[in-house]
Amino acid sequence: MLLRDRQFRVKVNQLIDGVLFALGLWLAWGIRFYWTKSGPEGVDAIFGHKAAEAIFRHREVDAISPFSDYLWLFLVVIPMAPLVVEWQGFYERSIFSSVKQMAWQLAKACFISVVGLMVIDVMLKREAARAVFVLFGFCSFGLMFVKEEMVRVAFKTKLGQAKFKRRIILAGAAEDTRRLLADIAKRMEELEVVGEFDLNARPIEELVTALHEHSINAVVIAARQTFFDRVERAIRACELEGIECWLLADFFETKISETSVDRFYGRPVLVFRCGTGTSWPRLIKEILDLAGAMVAVVVLAPVMLAAAIAIKMTSRGPVLFRQERAGLNGKPFVMYKFRSMVTNAEQLKQELERLNEMSGPVFKVTDDPRVTKVGRVLRKRSIDEFPQLFNVLRLEMSLVGPRPLPLDEVRRFDDLSHRRRLSVRPGLTCTWQVSGRNDVKEFKDWVRMDLEYIDKWSLWLDIKILWRTIWVVLLGKGAR
Repeated sequence: MLLRDRQFRVKVNQLIDGVLFALGLWLAWGIRFYWTKSGPEGVDAIFGHKAAEAIFRHREVDAISPFSDYLWLFLVVIPMAPLVVEWQGFYERSIFSSVKQMAWQLAKACFISVVGLMVIDVMLKREAARAVFVLFGFCSFGLMFVKEEMVRVAFKTKLGQAKFKRRIILAGAAEDTRRLLADIAKRMEELEVVGEFDLNARPIEELVTALHEHSINAVVIAARQTFFDRVERAIRACELEGIECWLLADFFETKISETSVDRFYGRPVLVFRCGTGTSWPRLIKEILDLAGAMVAVVVLAPVMLAAAIAIKMTSRGPVLFRQERAGLNGKPFVMYKFRSMVTNAEQLKQELERLNEMSGPVFKVTDDPRVTKVGRVLRKRSIDEFPQLFNVLRLEMSLVGPRPLPLDEVRRFDDLSHRRRLSVRPGLTCTWQVSGRNDVKEFKDWVRMDLEYIDKWSLWLDIKILWRTIWVVLLGKGAR
């Protein structure tokens, strides 16, 4: 089904589910109120004498607050609960998925909602009855379970099939339509394919006739091996009939890029994008970079001052080491580090090339003789990297991302696919640095880790890498 249609269905379901969770909260309060009002006798009548004796043995019957004191919870439950349900992938499953899967996802969502309400209640010091929260979880689960089963039964009826099932024709080259039919075979509960139409072999007039005979909702065109003039004629025919036409944008096979539709100064355009591009998560990452760098600069200022004094007092030369590195999309920028080597380190590098332990264009030597005594201490605790926080504040780097390489090493890439690590902003730390960087000897393994980070990126992944980085620094597992 089209993404737009799915998103609309999700919003409708979220609205209904928000109401059901609110109803569950009201029922929970009602049950708890009846329980308190009836006391041991009420519990005895419902659950038996032993249950009443166990519950009320060690305490007085406590009063419960009026329902008006619980109204504030609706402001939390109605927007929060549907989002938790969506987070569990509840809306992505097939309507005919197993009852076990549905119940498990729903149970997790209800449990998280209950815990979330309890935490909010404690933070706000409202002191609501805990039993209401527990009963809310059970009531909400029951209401949602009944609703989903009713939807499942309704969908199987003729009226439900007529309402929700789309009747479509697959159009395009015979090979393309067969491949497409195999791809959508698992989603036949949403779609009914009433025919296949070969645009390369049959006239458009026959397609129009098929539209009339089968009461089609939409025509899906697979145009990979079809001439575009025939595709255009098919689209115009559907346009005249007022029938939706879905043109698959898979003309070119890509391995990494994701395809999206956008508009370029009013013209429709297909975008092949390897990363997430402009998005809320990316904006949040940038905000967290700036905020995190500001806090780190303030907290680490005494350490950086002490490092600067130690470098100045123990060796000649500047405190900071400046070097041009490849930034986002390869754009050069000046990266800062505390100088941990002798001043003529770059000249001595040529003499040490034969000792290089890393394959590829990167240079790395264990117990590098160019490193000063203070430099070894700074490197062990990764203190030499701290000035790069200012690169983060200048938006040249990020807190987490592939480490920036010198320009001459980037120019020596022997595999152009390695340049994809330049498609994101470089970072202070990365997967390679928290995964035993001193044990990585192959440059291709380093690149593989970076590309995996890029492909699997999320804010949560950044948080995990930052957390692991803190322990790497504290335990002194920096560069040797």
